[in-house]
Amino acid sequence: MPVPVPRTLVLMRHASAQPWADADGSDHDRELTSAGLRQAAAAGRALAGRGFSPDLVLVSSAVRTRQTWEQVAAGLPRHGDVEVRDDLYDADAGDVAGLLTEVDDAVATVLVIGHEPVISSLARRLASAGSSAAHLVAAGVPTATRCVLEVDSPWSDLAPRGADLVAVDRTPTD
Repeated sequence: MPVPVPRTLVLMRHASAQPWADADGSDHDRELTSAGLRQAAAAGRALAGRGFSPDLVLVSSAVRTRQTWEQVAAGLPRHGDVEVRDDLYDADAGDVAGLLTEVDDAVATVLVIGHEPVISSLARRLASAGSSAAHLVAAGVPTATRCVLEVDSPWSDLAPRGADLVAVDRTPTD
């Protein structure tokens, strides 16, 4: 069965995490704050409200991104495969773009949960010149922000300026 076009890509920054100075151990081990847990849960409900159900979820292996995903997943009606990936932790926008070109072209919707500045950099990189929401990622994105892109090509052909950035949804902390 052919995959509907456009495909949907959601790039999400993790929710609010404890400051580096408060972390026990490394940056990789930083946890979400209690406000961040609520923020991530609200982001999941917001995605569900948009009718979003990812077929594939790519999550950085950092503790805060995994915790973000757990809260988001609780708010979704369903989701497909989840890959927790070490290579997303240290990735740059080009690395993540490369990972996306390896996604099976039968997959219609992908959610990536990662870090700044990669999320906003990748959204800018992929957004076509006519993307109405591109200005919203110019200075980076706050925690739990979702950049929603529509992709008219197979994942294997994803290229710079190859998507329409249709929304940048923010979830404030309380």
